[in-house]
Amino acid sequence: MKNFQMKIILSIFIVGIAIISFMGIYFSNILLKPNPVEYVSTIRLITIVALIFFSIFTIVIAIIEVKKYIEPMSKMLKGAKKAVFSADINNLDITAPEDELTESVNEIIKELRQNLKDSNSEKKQKETILKHMTDGVITFNMEGKVTYINPAAKEMLDLKENDNTFKDIFGKYEDINMEKIIYLDSWTSSEKKIENAKGSMNLFFIPFRDEIDMPAGVMVVIQDITEHVKLDNMRKEFVADVSHELKTPITSIKGYSETLLDGGCDKETESHFLNVINDNADRMEKLVQDLLTLSKYDSNKIRNKPKEFDLGELAKSCKEKFDIEIKRKNQNVQCFVTADVPAVFADRDGVERVILNILSNSIKYTPEGGKIDIYVGYVHNDAYIKIKDTGIGIPQEDLDRIFERFYRVDKARSRQLGGTGLGLSIAKEIMEKNGGSINIKSKVNEGTEVTIKIPVKK
Repeated sequence: MKNFQMKIILSIFIVGIAIISFMGIYFSNILLKPNPVEYVSTIRLITIVALIFFSIFTIVIAIIEVKKYIEPMSKMLKGAKKAVFSADINNLDITAPEDELTESVNEIIKELRQNLKDSNSEKKQKETILKHMTDGVITFNMEGKVTYINPAAKEMLDLKENDNTFKDIFGKYEDINMEKIIYLDSWTSSEKKIENAKGSMNLFFIPFRDEIDMPAGVMVVIQDITEHVKLDNMRKEFVADVSHELKTPITSIKGYSETLLDGGCDKETESHFLNVINDNADRMEKLVQDLLTLSKYDSNKIRNKPKEFDLGELAKSCKEKFDIEIKRKNQNVQCFVTADVPAVFADRDGVERVILNILSNSIKYTPEGGKIDIYVGYVHNDAYIKIKDTGIGIPQEDLDRIFERFYRVDKARSRQLGGTGLGLSIAKEIMEKNGGSINIKSKVNEGTEVTIKIPVKK
C-alpha cells in the first residue's frame, strides 16, 4: 500500500514538471521579446498558467483514484455486518503507523471473508432443509416465473420439466390467481384445497416483499393431506355405520314391543315376537361389546397378558367349539400340525378370539358340503395358523378394505348371518398388539386363505 501511494505521488509530480517545462518553453518562444520587463511578465504568465493546468490535472487524477479505489473499498466495508464493522472501525487507529493501518485493514477483510463464508454456509443449510422437507415449497417472482422449487413440490403436483410458471402449475385450478393473492388478500396467506392424481393437497399462498417494502413474489407451501382426508371420510363413514347398525335392531325392538303392548296376540305370536326382540337385543349387545373392545385397543386400555402356550392345541380346541355347526352344514373340517411347533408367547385369550373369528367366517361363508383345512406350522421364527376354505371368496377390489371397521363385502348377507363388521378389525388390532400379523388371500368362488403369524417364545 505504501509503494502504491508513492507511485501515485511520483507520477503526478513528474507529469506536473513535464507540463510546466513544456509550457515554459512553448510560451517563451512565442511571447519572448527583447524587452526584459516584458520577458519577466511573460515568465510570470507562464508560471500562473502552468500552476492552473497542474492543479486541474491533480484534481482529475485524485477524482479518478477515488472512483477506482476508495469508493469500492467503502462499499465493501458498508456491506459487512454492523457489529463486526463497528468493532473493527473502533479499533482502527488512523493515526497509527502505516504498517499497523495495513494490518487493521487486513483484519477487516478477514472478518468480511468469514462473514461471507458463514452466509454461504447458512444458505446451503436452508437449501438442504427445503430440499428434504416432506412439504412442497415453490417461490415465484412478480412475473410468475419459478425461482425455487423443491423435489417434494414436484412430486406432489406431478410437475413436468416445462412447468416453470405460475400459470403452468396452477392455471388448471379455478379461483387461483397470482395477482389476486398479492393485491387483494392484504398480504396474508391464502389457503386452497385441490385434488389431483397424487391425492388431496392443501396449498398455502404467502406473498412476500423486498427490502423497500414492494411486492416481490409469492411463496407456496404444499401439504399432502390425502391420509387426513381418508381418515376423516372413514370417521364419517364409521359414525354413519354405527348409527345404522343401532337403528335397525332398535326399530325392530320398538315395533314388536309396541305390538305386544297393544295386546290381542296369542301365546304363539307373543313368543315369536319376544324371540325377535331378544335376538335384536343380543345383536345390539354384541355390537356394543365390539365397539368397546376397539375403543379399549385404541386407547391402550387393554393390557396384554402374554404367556406360553401350545398353538396346535389351541387351534384344535377352537375347532371343537364349532362341531355342532360343522355337522349341521355337513362340512369337512380338518386340523393339521405340519411341523414341530415351538410354544408361542402371546395373549392366549386374544389369539383364541382371532382364531374363533376367522374359523366362524369360514364356516358361515362356505356352502354345505364344503371343505375347511386348518394348518399349524413354524417358519422364520414365527408360528402360524393357516385356515383355508372353499367358500364364496372375496373380490380382489375388496381385499384392501377388508380390515376397515364396519366394512362388509355383502352387507345384507353379513347382517343376516349376524356379523357386526368389526370382527376382522378387532382381529388385526389383537395381532398387532401381540407382535404378530394377519393376512388374507382370496378368489371369488374359489375360497379364502387366512394366515395368522405369532412370535414364538425366545
